[in-house]
Amino acid sequence: MNKGSLKQILLITDGCSNQGEDPIAMAALAKEQGITVNVIGVMEEDTIDDQGMQEIEGIALSGGGVSQVVYSKQLSQTVQMVTRKAMTQTLQGVVNKELQQILGGKTKMEDLPPEKRGEVMEVVDELGETVELEVLILVDTSASMKHKLPTVKEALLDLSLSLNARMGDNRFSVCVFPGKKKDVEKVLDWTPRLESLTSIFPKLATGGITPTGPALREAVSSFKKKRSLRSLISRDEQYFEESGM
Repeated sequence: MNKGSLKQILLITDGCSNQGEDPIAMAALAKEQGITVNVIGVMEEDTIDDQGMQEIEGIALSGGGVSQVVYSKQLSQTVQMVTRKAMTQTLQGVVNKELQQILGGKTKMEDLPPEKRGEVMEVVDELGETVELEVLILVDTSASMKHKLPTVKEALLDLSLSLNARMGDNRFSVCVFPGKKKDVEKVLDWTPRLESLTSIFPKLATGGITPTGPALREAVSSFKKKRSLRSLISRDEQYFEESGM
């Protein structure tokens, strides 16, 4: 099985988008590009209204991901759980496709005899520990998130510790929306070290609109930019090998 890498967007928000494209359509676009979109809705003592709930669930559903609504104090464990659950879900989808190619028809993991299913799940678990993982974290910094940002920072640092215990490589990037001068602002470029966030979060300003759709669109293009640069480098390496340089 060609492992490749798993690409995830992790959207952390507490409310409804109110600017730009439909975020549910943007999540569907991400899924088409092989990027899973997961959403965590953050509450304090208040609740998220029906419209906000529908949006959170709709984004995750059209993005092929996982959604969860939590109180901010439970955020750390939820960020890890959602990221891991989405990895397993994506890998199971890959395995099901391979099973269909091998066995034909619409055979899925659940259709296998119990002992075979157990063996396949072991492969999924192993892949979850070894596959390369790329996570772009998209943080809502609209006015209502002001008191939740310290908790978001703690949750992301915990995520870093959890994922760095894996054998596989991890790469993180963090964007916030709205940014100071535009809808979306990248605050951490692709890096294996999420600890770099410690210096960034105190400088974040909160306020303004919630352009979730444009933020997702920008997140998808961030993966594209990185991938195209990497493919250019790998093509060059291949050329050097073939030409004996």
